[in-house]
Amino acid sequence: MKFGVVVFPGSNCDQDCFYVIKDVLKRPVKYIWHEDTDLSGFDGIILPGGFSYGDYLRTGSIARFSPVMKHIADFAEKGGTVIGICNGFQILLEAGLLPGVMLRNRGLHFICKHVYIKTENNHTRFTNFYNKDQTLRIPIAHNEGNFYIDANGLEELRNNNQIVFRYCSATGEVSDRYNPNGALDNIAGIMNKKGNVLGMMPHPERSSESELGSRDGYFIFKSVIKWLDAEKIWL
Repeated sequence: MKFGVVVFPGSNCDQDCFYVIKDVLKRPVKYIWHEDTDLSGFDGIILPGGFSYGDYLRTGSIARFSPVMKHIADFAEKGGTVIGICNGFQILLEAGLLPGVMLRNRGLHFICKHVYIKTENNHTRFTNFYNKDQTLRIPIAHNEGNFYIDANGLEELRNNNQIVFRYCSATGEVSDRYNPNGALDNIAGIMNKKGNVLGMMPHPERSSESELGSRDGYFIFKSVIKWLDAEKIWL
C-alpha cells in the first residue's frame, strides 16, 4: 500500500501530510509533483493545504488545470481514495470532483484556530474509526472556507449522507454560533456519491499527535488504512 501527496506551487502542508503517513503511521508515501501524470502504484492520494499558485483568481482555480488533476480524476473514477485538505478541498471543488464552491470567510479574515467538528457519517472509508456524532477537535487555517451549494445540491448531499463533518460546539451542538466561517449548514467536510473522495477544511495532519494538542485527526488516516487493508485482503 502506498500513499501519494500532491505538491503544487504554493503547497505548504505537503510535508506535514508526508510526515504523518511515513513517520506516524509507518506507511510508504511519495510526493507527486503537479506535473506528474503516472499515478500507478498508489492506493491513496492526498491533496494538501496551502496556497496553490498563490490563490490567484479563486482558490484552487489554477491548480485544477495542473496535468496531474486529469489523472487524479481518472484515479477517483476508478474508485481510488482521494483526500483534499483545506486548499486540497478547494481544488477538488474547482475540478468538479466534489459539488459546491468555496467563498470567502464571512468575516473576510483569515482564521487559524482549533475548532470542533461533528462526525455526521461514520460509515465511510475515512471515518470508520469514529463513532456516529463523535466530536473532534481539529485546527483550521483558511481565508476561503465558507462552503456553499444551491438548495437542490444541499438536499442531495443530505439525502446521500455525503456530509461527513459539521462545525459544532465541544459538546456536539451544531448551530451558527459555532460556525467559524459561515459555511452553509455548518459543513466542514463532504464526500462524493461513490464515497471515495473526501474534502475537508480542518487539518487532520495537524492533529495526529497528542503533542500538537489533539490526536483526533489521526483516525481519519487510520480509517483509510483500515479500509485499504481490508480491500487488499478481499481483492
